[in-house]
Formats: sequence, structure tokens, C-alpha cells
Amino acid sequence: MVDDAACNLRRERRRGRTGEASSETSRRPDYRSLKNPFLPQPIFSADQVAAIHDTALRVLEELGVKVLLPEARARFARAGASVDEDSQMVRIGRDIVTAALASAPKSIRAHAGDRARDLTLELGSMTFLAGSGAPNVTDLESGRRPGTLAAFEDLIRLVQHFDVLHMLGPCIEPQDVDNRLRHYAVNRAQLTLSDKLPFVFARGTPQVEDGFEMLRLARGLSEDELRSGAHCYTVINTNSPRQLDIPMAQGIIDFAKAGQVLIITPFCLAGAMAPITVAGALTLQHAEALAGLTLAQMVRPGAPVVYGSFSSNVDMKSGAPAFGTPEHVKATLGAGQLARFTGLPWRSGGGSAANISDAQAAHETQFALWGSVLAGATVCIHAAGWLEGGLSVSFEKLITDIEALQTIAELCMATPGDESAIGFDAIAEVQPGGHFFSAGHTMARYRTAFYEPLVADWSNFGNWTEAGSKTATERATGVWKRLLADFRPPASAAATSDVLDEFIARRTEQGGAAPVS
Repeated sequence: MVDDAACNLRRERRRGRTGEASSETSRRPDYRSLKNPFLPQPIFSADQVAAIHDTALRVLEELGVKVLLPEARARFARAGASVDEDSQMVRIGRDIVTAALASAPKSIRAHAGDRARDLTLELGSMTFLAGSGAPNVTDLESGRRPGTLAAFEDLIRLVQHFDVLHMLGPCIEPQDVDNRLRHYAVNRAQLTLSDKLPFVFARGTPQVEDGFEMLRLARGLSEDELRSGAHCYTVINTNSPRQLDIPMAQGIIDFAKAGQVLIITPFCLAGAMAPITVAGALTLQHAEALAGLTLAQMVRPGAPVVYGSFSSNVDMKSGAPAFGTPEHVKATLGAGQLARFTGLPWRSGGGSAANISDAQAAHETQFALWGSVLAGATVCIHAAGWLEGGLSVSFEKLITDIEALQTIAELCMATPGDESAIGFDAIAEVQPGGHFFSAGHTMARYRTAFYEPLVADWSNFGNWTEAGSKTATERATGVWKRLLADFRPPASAAATSDVLDEFIARRTEQGGAAPVS
């Protein structure tokens, strides 16, 4: 009887009829602006967090950071830091760092192409990004291969489609485009295919300025309007341990001058580029992040900066990076405590070291994701699609990871607990031993009551076998191919192509802009 009722309900659903009037005909969840509902989980005591912070300040004061860019060293010197030009070492007093923390904004309003996609980056908000920066791309049909512009554009299309991915990013490197011209192609793809907050490479001032100009043209902004609000972001990585190279230091200066978002992220792998203990790795990470954000505040007090964390461990047998490990999760939880100590919005990192989209990849990615959620991360990069410790992005894994992200997003939604939801009348309607499939309470809500899976298959074994016995990864291929076939860019974004193409043609004729090394 229950099976018959379930079948009848499925038929009613397909026909679009219910036994009770309902204003909702389909489920329309809103994942565009998420607030983390979970209490942040600590791994250190308050005294230990204070000790890590104090030791990081001691590292900056006594040991210093090697800064390769002369202009950055000069700015540190003017602010009162001790600079040794011969060794390029900069020692930063804690008073300088404290002043920088005081001027850094605790909340950043970032403007997207569609103002409905604007983001508020602050503690308590939750933002997800796809895997970024990979040299390779992979999928079940074409296999693993170097990144191309066509694959990059397809990944941007998929990121645009899913509201649970809130910002764009450099998913893969389009290696079929010359380095002098690559930033034009990457920026054009973002600005013509999407209306989300874009990423701009920090690979030298000429490329940065090209990126800002393309953004200004696409969004119809004056130079003053661009610089008076945050319209894009970049990621700055230190060279752990304790080194800030020329492109990254220049990127901090360029973005701070323009008032654009800087996500300043040391990449500290415990046992390799950082002490082998979680507390030691976080101490080094904290010192490096503070050095970067201090430089940004020297350039422009109030420059929008996001405290960055991407610490994990290595396999001590091979030296290979590992992700989704207990140490990765602990480091993320600890980073959250340090970020809350500063009051700044902060970035974490997800990802997996698995070579293909398999059980290991899912396990590692979801543990890394939960670490970010329970740590209260504002921005989680590499939340979908990232494989091989960042060497590839998988189309199929992007889809299967979206399922996990949408599940997290559902947990951010309010759960009704009013009289109607508690459902006394529904309980009274169904006799002992009966079922709720055809109850009025069910029929009024079944279209919108539950999350509808993107790629998960809830059919029984017989139906699954008849449908081809496909794994989740195999089903994901059909999902991304269908989404790409049906994709239509936002009209406002597509309309920018002519003005951008004119700019790109002119700059290409001038030779483009080579990245700075």
C-alpha cells in the first residue's frame, strides 16, 4: 500500500496536480547570500590563540620577512620598519602591525555585475569558489590535458549557472594563449559570460591595469567609481617560509591603490614550508598574512583585505601535499580562531590530493569543506572540482562537489517550526499504521519540501541497473554537458563583448603585457 501511494504521488508530481491548493509550484532555493548557522569550533584555548598571535608578531619583529620588491621595502621603511637592503629582510614592529589591523575594514561590500550578486565579506558570511589555478583540466570524455581557453570558458559557464558558487576565479590556466595576452582572454570570458564578482591576475602592474580597464569598460564605471568601491579581487600568495616575491608585493600595492579586494594567503604545508606542528604552521602563516595586509594598509589605509589561510600537511614519505586530512581540518579551525582574533573576513581552502574523481576525492574535499564551515570561513576557495592538490580541475568533480555545497547551503536556510510545520492536524489525519503520502499536509508541500538532488540517484537497484548502472561521476558528465548546451550568458554581460574586443584588439596590436617574474 505504501509503495502504491508513493507511485501515485510521483505521478501527481509529474502531472503538476495536488490534493490541496498550494502557491508553490516548484522549489526555488536562494543560495546567493549565505550566513553560516554553525557556532565556530575551536581547537586552541584563548590563551593559546593569543600566544600564537604574539609569537607571529615576534617573528616579524625579530626574524623578519624577505621582501624582494624595492618599492615594497621602501614603503615598509617609511612606516618605521627596519630594512636591510643587502639581505632584503624587513623587520616589522608590532606597533606597525597593530595599526594596520586597526585600519583594515572588518566588512567589505564587493560589487558584482548584477547587483543582486553583490557580496558582503565579513565574519559570519559564507562564500564558495570553484577550484582555481590548475594547469590542467580533466573530464571522462577527453581525459586529462593542459588547460585551454575553451575549457576555461566552459568552466566559467558552469560557475555562472550555480548560485552556490558566489565568485569567479582562475579555474585553470589557458595555456593555448600567450602569457602576454592570456589575461585579456581570461578577463573577457569572465566579463562576457558571467555577472558575478571577477578575479584579476596580479602578475605585474601592466596586466593589472589592463584588468581594471576592462572591468571599468564592461561595467560602465568611471575611474573614480572603480576606485571608490570593490569590483574585483585577487589572491596574493607568500613564498613560505617568510618571503614576499616581486609579483605578489607589486600586486598588493596595485590592488590596494585601486581599492580592490586582496585575499592575502600564505600556503604553509606543515613539515615542508612550515613547522611540522599545526600550531607552528599557523604561527608562520599568521606572521606572513599580517606582513602582507600591513603592506596593503601602508599603501591605502582601509584597503579591503581578506585574511588568508591555506595550511595543511605533506606526506612525509614523498613530500606530496595532502588535503582533507585531520591536520588540514585542525589548521583551518585554528585559522578561524586567529581570524576572529583580528576581526577580519578570512579565506580558507578546500580541495583534494586524489588523482581522479573517486571516493578519496569526495572524502577529502568534504572533510576540507566541513573544516571551513565549522571554522566560520568567509571565503572557501577550491570548494569544487579541485584534484591532484591543485594540478587539475575536473568537470565531473565540479558537479558532484556542487551537490555537497548545495547541501551546506540548505543547512543555512531557516527550518520552519511554526504551528503549521509542527503538523498536529497532519498527525491527527493519518490513522495508526497508515502513511502520510496522500495526507493534505504532504500534498500541499511535496513540490517544495525537500532538496532535489543534482546528481545523486535515489532509484532502487533494479531501476538504476536498467538505466545503465552509472556511477555519480558518470552521471555528472551528463549534467555538465546538458548545462553547457543550454547555457545563455546574462544579457548585460554578453552586451559588453564589443567594447572589450575593441580594447583587446588595440592592446594586442601594441604587444600586450608580459607578466612580471
